[in-house]
Amino acid sequence: MFFVAAALFLVLLAAGAVYLVFRFHRFRFLRRLAERHRAWSWVIAFAIPAAIAAFFTLINVTSSVVVMLHLTVFWLVCDFAGFLVRKIGKKTCRFYFQGIAALLITTVYLGTGWFFAHHVFQTNYAFSTEKELGASSLRVAAIADAHLGITLKGADFARQMERLQQTNPDLVVVVGDFVDDDTEKQDMVEACRALGTLQTTYGVYFVFGNHDEGYFNTRDFSAQELRAELTKNQVTILEDESVLIDDRFYLIGREDRSFSGRQTAQALTADLDPSKYSILLDHQPNDYAAEAAAGVDLVLSGHTHGGHIFPVGPIGLAIGANDRVYGAEQRENTVFVVTSGISGWAIPFKTGAISEYVVIDITAP
Repeated sequence: MFFVAAALFLVLLAAGAVYLVFRFHRFRFLRRLAERHRAWSWVIAFAIPAAIAAFFTLINVTSSVVVMLHLTVFWLVCDFAGFLVRKIGKKTCRFYFQGIAALLITTVYLGTGWFFAHHVFQTNYAFSTEKELGASSLRVAAIADAHLGITLKGADFARQMERLQQTNPDLVVVVGDFVDDDTEKQDMVEACRALGTLQTTYGVYFVFGNHDEGYFNTRDFSAQELRAELTKNQVTILEDESVLIDDRFYLIGREDRSFSGRQTAQALTADLDPSKYSILLDHQPNDYAAEAAAGVDLVLSGHTHGGHIFPVGPIGLAIGANDRVYGAEQRENTVFVVTSGISGWAIPFKTGAISEYVVIDITAP
């Protein structure tokens, strides 16, 4: 099934490329050139989209594909709108406004997506609990999906941690996908060092996401080196285990869904005191029913990037890949929060979400 879908996608991508060549050839200057040098007009019509694709390939192939797909879709929409205008108005125009409109819309749309991918926002949540926290409030800062290298280098991440420090968090949690397959060791080391500089009441805790271990072994450091660097900077890694912090609340870290043999939510909470507040870190938001049944109070996740590129988020929900794409909701007595992440995966645009870190204030009686 995967190979069929991949083959269909490649066919559609090729068809889109051909469509763009023919659309560019409709511009007036190329039509005039075709009257004298027909072959050269088609060479230029091919060269323009090829140059656009090549430029974004300098970032990565995925970015190039995303740009060309958006341009194709917007151009189709503009051509259809132009067709309707001609039918209704019964007029023709010498200028090919549809092409200009498609280029402008794509530029503005993806330019906005570039801004939201590269500018990190602070998102605040406030929840209350009837359980005793041992104090009137608890402030938790959550980071997910740094994917170091695509929009955040190590130095960029360090600057964001300086911003986060200004919120004076009691606890900082990193909810997976801190690094990626193409993350460079220097960036990983610098980002770990930034986590180690954070001044908190209870420390910094980390759970692995599906990219942290690495899929292709192409980067210049191993998962064990990542573990060592985190530990060196006083970051506590939780792998299917829980800790009771200051006899006030539990912090539970789940192995990622992609890891074989991870414990169930019920097993992780079986021996915990239900009178104490509990926070569960689970990179992928797709076990809500079990986590609500386990009785945890707050579940923090990432992974979805808030949808990243529209319409990926709604599609993920429709096929059941995730229980939620972004934001907060309550199921039974459990509050779930999904962050869109402080960066993105592979694509330097976010058209379906923002980049963010999350600050959560929990208050007790």
